[in-house]
Amino acid sequence: MSRILIVEDEAIIRSALKRLLERHDHRVSEAGSVDEALALDPQGFDLVISDLRLPGDPGTELVARVAPVPVLIMTSYASMRSAVEALKLGAVDYVAKPFDHDELLETVARVLHQRALQQGEPPDVTAPGGERQPMIGNCPAMQAVYTRIRKTAPADVTVLIQGESGTGKELVARALHQQSRRAAAPLVCVNCAAIPETLIESELFGHEKGAFTGASAARTGLVEAADGGTLFLDEIGELPLDAQARLLRVLQEGEIRKIGSVETRHVDVRLIAATHRDLHALSRTGGFRLDLYYRLNVMQIDLPPLRDREDDILEIADVLLEKACRRHEREGLKLSRAARRVIRDCPWPGNVRELENALERGVILAEGHLIHPDDLGIGPPPHAGAAPPAPPIPDDEPPASGGGERPDEEEEDLSLEDYFQHFVLEHQDQMSETELAQKLGISRKCLWERRQRLGIPRKKGPRRSTG
Repeated sequence: MSRILIVEDEAIIRSALKRLLERHDHRVSEAGSVDEALALDPQGFDLVISDLRLPGDPGTELVARVAPVPVLIMTSYASMRSAVEALKLGAVDYVAKPFDHDELLETVARVLHQRALQQGEPPDVTAPGGERQPMIGNCPAMQAVYTRIRKTAPADVTVLIQGESGTGKELVARALHQQSRRAAAPLVCVNCAAIPETLIESELFGHEKGAFTGASAARTGLVEAADGGTLFLDEIGELPLDAQARLLRVLQEGEIRKIGSVETRHVDVRLIAATHRDLHALSRTGGFRLDLYYRLNVMQIDLPPLRDREDDILEIADVLLEKACRRHEREGLKLSRAARRVIRDCPWPGNVRELENALERGVILAEGHLIHPDDLGIGPPPHAGAAPPAPPIPDDEPPASGGGERPDEEEEDLSLEDYFQHFVLEHQDQMSETELAQKLGISRKCLWERRQRLGIPRKKGPRRSTG
């Protein structure tokens, strides 16, 4: 059982975090400031979780004072700048508040696992990802993935992970990092599709004060923050060409140059990239640099979609259901036999992420102790490869109007998707991605994910130069 010290001045957040960690078999102590934490002999703990902004000294003050105990920093701003500064000062990782419970627990488990390895202790749970939340599944396709991870992780080469959205590409990247010689150094994860094109170069490579309008102070980039560790670039196919050229120099020369600077700086970073797109085909149309593709594709790991993992689907569903039940405090819920059958037969175009959302709905909507197909919001798969032949219509039954047999709910869903597609195609020439998302009442990330699911390409107009 691990001992964890929480340093947080807001009592509500502190007590909620304590309950969460204690439910997962950790012994937790609390402090409201750096001085209170130091009075509790923090070097006797396995992990310190501290808010960045505290009364008196900041949370980063603990990094040097409690070494070698790792310090995980919480920041109420989802600010890359404060997170990068915390990492530079020696924090083992950071989480942004309000934090996702599963993400926080996964980060805590990973940090504790790394500490156990450094102390020569066996990990609590051995798994392909080397963490308490292992990758799930034992079908032949996943066994091949595990083998490739085990062989590739120690080699310190660039890796390209390919797979559809929602298949768990970030889990593979974390497993590669944790089983590598860089496991004790930072893993910095960046979703290239979630950062505006005008900011991506600044976020990755940093900038000097006054480098462009709005650059009121110098900023360290995420590539530099990953120095000595691993940089994971998710959806690298969305990276603009200018940023691709800069990234190529990092891979070729191990050098970065901030926007607006004439000086270069050496960095030692292992790059792991992921995409759902065919980068080689994209390079033929000028959307991706061919030389960068060859640099990235030293080792490739292909993740199978959930529909090709029939033997794993119910096992994954059971694990995700248990998490959702804990999150909503509804322990004891089970899937009915009909629900299990529907889950097994559904094609899951959104993969594990879609399955997780369906189970979350089921936990919230279930009335008794069983979750039924209606609670999940899914029905029999409308398109599972080739459509099965329609059953003969009895003479006494009139044919369905319109040639379709979808229930009213499915027609309503379809009309919403039609509206989304129509709105985006009509307005994307006049609106930015941010404006489109605001008008639709969704986040930019959600807009991007719906574009991928519906096959609506992003309109790329002229871009302002930032350097």
